Amino acid sequence: MQHRELGRSGLHIAPLVLGGNVFGWTADEATSFRVLDAFVAGGGNAIDTANVYSAWAPGHQGGESETVLGKWLKQRNRRDDVLILTKVGMQMGDGTKGLAKYYIRRSVEASLQRLQTDYIDLYQSHQDDETLPVTEPLEAYAELIKEGKVRAIGASNFSAARLREALEASTTHGLPRYESLQPEYNLYNRADFEKELQPLVLEYGVGVIPYFGLASGFLTGKYRTEADLSKSIRGSSIGPKYLNDRGRRILAALDAVVARHPEATPAQVALAWIMAQPGLTGPIASGTTPEQVTELLQATTLQLTPADVQELNQASA
Repeated sequence: MQHRELGRSGLHIAPLVLGGNVFGWTADEATSFRVLDAFVAGGGNAIDTANVYSAWAPGHQGGESETVLGKWLKQRNRRDDVLILTKVGMQMGDGTKGLAKYYIRRSVEASLQRLQTDYIDLYQSHQDDETLPVTEPLEAYAELIKEGKVRAIGASNFSAARLREALEASTTHGLPRYESLQPEYNLYNRADFEKELQPLVLEYGVGVIPYFGLASGFLTGKYRTEADLSKSIRGSSIGPKYLNDRGRRILAALDAVVARHPEATPAQVALAWIMAQPGLTGPIASGTTPEQVTELLQATTLQLTPADVQELNQASA
């Protein structure tokens, strides 16, 4: 599997990143271990999580995903085989959040302890903290990189204006720069990224690892009618958001491309489309079974033709 450099970080990742939001939530520890085993066995090498996963679940405080991942790293002795991507900034179960220097330093220690490691490959600002100058988190990250606790940094859910300001501040003040951006991006949700963020990341050579690459499962083709929405806990949110004329056009285009690639699935085509976009390093996708992960990884070897990409572009425009 051909790896791609994430920005200018020196980190080289397979073009599909495993999302860890399900670990310790919809995938228990044993299931998570099997999913992680399948991902690495299939050639994957980058796993994305966050300190906040899964604070939204009843009885959870955050840190559940990192804890499961840390146990797997330890038990399987895999720390040298994989890149660990985690985040700080969103509200934890105890109400704490933000990118203040003291908070980042406190949070990284907690993440390192849960992950049972002494360094994080990519530490990301999970969302912008507009109460602070862009330099404050960068100063904290500079210290962590100097101490060897973080190798590179990334941004998630930033506006183009604030990301540009942060990138320029890195140069002006000699601070580490965000080497990656993690935005929402998929065949259905394109406009927000493509309008201002995509030109910016191409200009600065920032890597992109988008989340919701399958639009919460809609682009798997699993949800095509109102009756399908009861198939999972996600169905209730998918219906009003995606099951409309435009959504059905996109599904029809996915079906047309699958018909030309009989070995492929709609999910693989949707992810391969992201991988084919300018500036995109690799989408993040989650799975709750080893079989799902194996299927998702096959997107990395699916070669879409220019005609395939054009059909998908037009249907989702």
